Amino acid sequence: MLCISLFLLFAFHAALSLRICSFNVRSFGEAKRTRPEIMNVIVKIISRCDIMLLMEIKDNRNRICPFLLEKLNGHSQKQYRYVASGRLGRKSYKEQYAFFYRPEIVSVKQTYQYPDLQPGNEDALSREPFVVWFSSSNTVAREFVIIPLHTTPEMAVQEIDELYDVYQDIKQHWKSENFIFMGDFNAGCGYVARRHWKDIRLRNHNEFIWLIDDQTDTTVKASTHCPYDRIVLHGDKLINAAVPNSANIFDFQGVFAMTEAQALAVSDHFPVEFQLKTTRSSPRRRARNSRHHRNNRYRNAQHVQ
Repeated sequence: MLCISLFLLFAFHAALSLRICSFNVRSFGEAKRTRPEIMNVIVKIISRCDIMLLMEIKDNRNRICPFLLEKLNGHSQKQYRYVASGRLGRKSYKEQYAFFYRPEIVSVKQTYQYPDLQPGNEDALSREPFVVWFSSSNTVAREFVIIPLHTTPEMAVQEIDELYDVYQDIKQHWKSENFIFMGDFNAGCGYVARRHWKDIRLRNHNEFIWLIDDQTDTTVKASTHCPYDRIVLHGDKLINAAVPNSANIFDFQGVFAMTEAQALAVSDHFPVEFQLKTTRSSPRRRARNSRHHRNNRYRNAQHVQ
């Protein structure tokens, strides 16, 4: 009876929020696909999330995502689907973005491959965002757009700034006010110095709220402390729907009791995540009263430089 009660309690709390995650699985190709100990960890990481953005998929045979989906759907009663970009990148080096999601909770309204063809600024992004518009009848924010980005480290400042142009372009295509920008921005250490933030529109426009701050280490190595991976929100309804203090890394090394070497075999990045309130968890009166204070707290925290 106790086990059943605990299960119901955990299931109830899980239903109170929708977890959205982002993970750069370093060089996710055939070598990792054929190593069960690595795939098992990746499956466990994804199965915590209702939406998971994966980056740095290197697959010219279309094996990684179908194989991962099969493993994921065989792992538990949760079922997933995915949408993935084509192979993106300059010259011979290519990567893919992929979103794995739970169809009983969220659905894909539309997808859009950003063309990056602005006159005078063509090919400003090395891996153009594969943008997905999600909807959910369970969340306070009923629809939201996710714009992913994996920057080239040496071009991180310019590419993060370019996200503002991507945002403007998407607004012309889709009628949404709720935007999530996330991915491996390489937004720290030697790639984005403190003096560079003034040149990044997504940072110096106050309507964009940075959930992962400049002090958060998203790297696995104990010898590094870099806030490379970020999550940024835009839209009052979406910001209001974010569960306070839910944005963080997922330290799979600690949770799964791995050595640093074992964790690095999976990735040199930790996933980042946050949660959205569901309609069960967010009475309108409480959300309305707390919005102003929460927005100010996010802004104050993320703009300390």
